[in-house]
Amino acid sequence: MAAHPARARRFDARVVVLSVLLVVALLAWFGVDYLRDRLAAGGCDTTTPVHITAAPDVAPVLTALARSVPAPDCYTVEVTASASTATAAALEANGANGPDVWVPESSTWLLQARDGGAWNLPESGQSVASSPVVLALTDDVAKQAGWPGKSPSWSDVLAGSPVGLPDPSRDPAGIAALIGLQQLTKDAPDPAAAFTEEIRKLSAVKEPFTASPASEQSVLARKLVAAYPAAGVPSFDYPYVVLPRASEASRSAAERFLRLLLDQTATKSFADAGFRTPAGQLLGDRPRDTRTNAAPRPAGPPAPDAMYGVLQAWAGANLSARVQVLLDVSGSMAATVPGTGRSRMALTLEAATQGLGLFKPTTEIGLWLFSTKLDGDKDYKELLPMRTIQQQLAGGGVQTLQAVKPKAGGATGLYDSILAAYQNARQNWQLGRINVVVVMTDGRNEDSDSVGLPGLLSELARLQDPRKPLPVIGIGIGPDIDASELKQVSAATGGESFTTPDPRKISDVFYQALSTLMCQPPACKK
Repeated sequence: MAAHPARARRFDARVVVLSVLLVVALLAWFGVDYLRDRLAAGGCDTTTPVHITAAPDVAPVLTALARSVPAPDCYTVEVTASASTATAAALEANGANGPDVWVPESSTWLLQARDGGAWNLPESGQSVASSPVVLALTDDVAKQAGWPGKSPSWSDVLAGSPVGLPDPSRDPAGIAALIGLQQLTKDAPDPAAAFTEEIRKLSAVKEPFTASPASEQSVLARKLVAAYPAAGVPSFDYPYVVLPRASEASRSAAERFLRLLLDQTATKSFADAGFRTPAGQLLGDRPRDTRTNAAPRPAGPPAPDAMYGVLQAWAGANLSARVQVLLDVSGSMAATVPGTGRSRMALTLEAATQGLGLFKPTTEIGLWLFSTKLDGDKDYKELLPMRTIQQQLAGGGVQTLQAVKPKAGGATGLYDSILAAYQNARQNWQLGRINVVVVMTDGRNEDSDSVGLPGLLSELARLQDPRKPLPVIGIGIGPDIDASELKQVSAATGGESFTTPDPRKISDVFYQALSTLMCQPPACKK
């Protein structure tokens, strides 16, 4: 039977409408792709910002190159000049806000920041430029010394000019200078002693001085004379480090900007500003002293072991220390010492107070007290936070120390307290200082719920790092001490213990321990 004409027309109309809708949908689908392609070709849906914090000497070049990022690349770069000491401190504090990329002068800053608490910071980055570390002096000084028209050696300058050395724990030029000194003394009969002697000579130099370590780039900018070291002295390597906090989009954009920094156009920009290539080559038409042409190609950043080694030597020669003191305040410290009319605590505090005067004002010291259940379930608590001797004296630290009283009925919670103090000192270990934990006690461990001696020794062994020495100096007084356990604890950390059954000799033992702490190898052999 034939279809009804009206019904057929309605069916045909529905087919036409559906067909039209299908065509519109397909056109819309392809139109979106077409429009997306057109937008990508002519502009950006979004622009990704990349925030870079850079050392002040290299920041201007990075800023200029940031302006050359092509608009179709859909990212922008903002460069902030900041001293690396400040940036490292901010990263160590693990603040919520911060840059996506850091470009310090030297990779040594990465190690130092990691040691300071920025544990997730990469250990290395891609060098974008370099500059050898030289000894900078004026033309007048060079002429007076008889060096006009030629480049003096480091030996020449060290022998003929007072050289000022910046604190190597805060300036990579100081680290490079120490490594240069170490190389100059490596052929001496006793290289370690000769190196220490050279460090002490430099430490004694006061302003005004006529020479100091600096980057070649800064010497050229200030039109000074550069004394070049022998091969092997580390240069500034300006590592480009993408930080963990960067978003995926910022990380991708930062990597594209790095590729731009490594192309030939950018290399010329660095050269025009006085920098060398990452490999240490001289390029560009920048004005230069003819003496730079004869300079040896600089080395890269120092190996970690080399850096830690020279900084430990620096700390020993300068008696720059970071001392965590653990003081026993158990009830037995209230016992009267025969023949003195004074308590063990009084004699100990007197010796400790006098001992403060033996340290340099810049030495940092902190004090914990320990007994049993001194702070809730903990056997220990902080009395004086870590501060310099100068700050402790100015802030009433001596008065706070002298007011300490033994805890009536308190026992000796030795093991848990030593472990907690050691863990804290390890976590806050500071480069460029003698880091040490000093334990002062009149008894043996009396906390049956503690980690125990085997557990303590095992944990101390696990916490050792040959590059970051942290000895325990044990000081035991009175007839109740266990000299063996104190010796085992100290020995497990590379330290020593000093004990006497006679509390009247606390001053002698205390000063014996301090003399060991303050006289570091190689000047004093252990």
